[in-house]
Amino acid sequence: EVQLVESGGGLVQPGGSLRLSCAASGFTFDDYAMSWVRQAPGKGLEWVSGIRWEGSSTYYAESMKGRFTISRDNPKNTLYLQINSLKSEDTAVYYCAKDLEGGFSGAFGSWGQGTQVTVSS
Repeated sequence: EVQLVESGGGLVQPGGSLRLSCAASGFTFDDYAMSWVRQAPGKGLEWVSGIRWEGSSTYYAESMKGRFTISRDNPKNTLYLQINSLKSEDTAVYYCAKDLEGGFSGAFGSWGQGTQVTVSS
């Protein structure tokens, strides 16, 4: 059974930083590309970033470039998202998603439950 468990979210002031984690189990982690997707209050799902199975290439939504960094530690079966210079607009539930293949396609077969990020003074 595929399981994706996000953690690392919380309340942070504008300008602060967070490192989100996604612990994966139930599948061969390094066979698959992975992504982060978020949903802000009252808005739809927004793709944030993706990474190939071996981490050789990363992909970002245009609006995410600069402050967001995706990475993975395959021996630990863990995906990360570093967010710097947080803004109120970053407030959202952040989800970890498993791609359907090792080369990033943007098609997702499994999702985690999400971790809440709240940016406020």
